[in-house]
Amino acid sequence: MSHDTDSEHLTAPTFDPDDVLVVDDDHFTTDTVAVVTGGGSGIGRATVLALATNGLTVVATDVDDEGLDGTVEKAAEFDLTGTVETVTADLTDDEEVEGIVEEAATFGDVRYLANVAGLQHIDPIDEFPMEQYDLMHDVMLRAPLKLSQLVIPHIRETDDGVGAIGNMASVHGHYVTSDKVAYNVSKFGLRGLTQSIAAEGDGDLRAFSVSTGYVKTPLVTDQIPDTAEQRGISVDEVVEDVMLGQSRTKEMMTPTEVGNLFVFGFSKHGKHLNGGDLTFDGGMTFTYE
Repeated sequence: MSHDTDSEHLTAPTFDPDDVLVVDDDHFTTDTVAVVTGGGSGIGRATVLALATNGLTVVATDVDDEGLDGTVEKAAEFDLTGTVETVTADLTDDEEVEGIVEEAATFGDVRYLANVAGLQHIDPIDEFPMEQYDLMHDVMLRAPLKLSQLVIPHIRETDDGVGAIGNMASVHGHYVTSDKVAYNVSKFGLRGLTQSIAAEGDGDLRAFSVSTGYVKTPLVTDQIPDTAEQRGISVDEVVEDVMLGQSRTKEMMTPTEVGNLFVFGFSKHGKHLNGGDLTFDGGMTFTYE
């Protein structure tokens, strides 16, 4: 069987500033700093570039030096109005996490935090390795809490106390699938963290989460041919029937489209988004046949 190796589903989109939501906001200047985790690839990189397109100083952090270099190169390629700075750090190390925010504060007023970094592991609960669970918990739930603890005082110390923390949740923060217990628990936990920050904020310091289905990143597209081979179906069938089977929109989101949700959430237009979740899943979660 042909597995459609030339299918458009296998091509991860490249960044284009024309695809970015550009917002007129007094806080979207190079004097304002946004910290983005997972900034070396995928959704994290796209979020960094979208915020930099909007004129912000963005501090991208990742454990991957080369990935961060690629993000900086992409920003330079398009001569974005904002700037991109990088901090290589391990989110499982509290001292390195503290260093991220300390470094970020040297570039301006830290007002925004996008907790995007994540990882996946597939195993049933009774076989799930606890060391992998602990790693995923530390990166995807503990680090966002620690970073929030560190960023909140900076937001409150700005001249007007305006700022926001955005957390990358998932449709798996609403409902779960089998063999992803660590991912499921972390994403549900991020929604709890989001609401906790909102409960303790004063309305100017906000929090929100973002929940998407499958996003067209290289990590996802690279897995599609193997799935097609394993199931004996075409690449298009993997995407449209398996991955997006519950979705009404038979097209994966692009990383930039996800980055745009953080742009909106951080902006003045998101002032009533506080504790809430931006569920952009093509109808995957809340519809049924």
